[in-house]
Amino acid sequence: MNYSKSIFLILLMISCQLFSQTTGSRNVAVTLPVVTLMDIEPSGTISLNYTAPTEAGNAITAPVANTSKWINYTSAIAPSGLSRRITASVNQTIPGIDIKIQAATASGSGGGTLGVPSAQITLTTVAQTVISGIGGAFTGNGSNNGHQLTVTLVTNNYSSLNARSNTPVIITYTITE
Repeated sequence: MNYSKSIFLILLMISCQLFSQTTGSRNVAVTLPVVTLMDIEPSGTISLNYTAPTEAGNAITAPVANTSKWINYTSAIAPSGLSRRITASVNQTIPGIDIKIQAATASGSGGGTLGVPSAQITLTTVAQTVISGIGGAFTGNGSNNGHQLTVTLVTNNYSSLNARSNTPVIITYTITE
């Protein structure tokens, strides 16, 4: 019987070694850079043209608001970093006319902590916040992704209006912390 106990113990030790498990670990280095990218889609200019009245005594007609442009962005902030915002300004104002802008709530294929649009603003040569609270996020690329922009012209003072043709006004958008 001693002999059978020895064989049993040897077989038990072999089977334990055959079915035992081991674990291991490896270090993985992860790099996520700080990213701040923004653009306006599609490229190209916007033309906003007033229409002359056809009857004496009537006011000129302001152009229909333009909604063809979209703000796209990608943002990865630093640890404990501040949220980002997008501002807008113009290179010049036109006497008698307000250029107004409004960003819509983000839509499309993006994700993350997308920004919150401000109320409609009247653009000046001083940068004003259009979208705030952008965290780690992406909006998707191109039209129909991100924040749709509505650009409107409003006459603010008829006595300041002067005839002009193709006056270029540049809207500058900036993403910053």
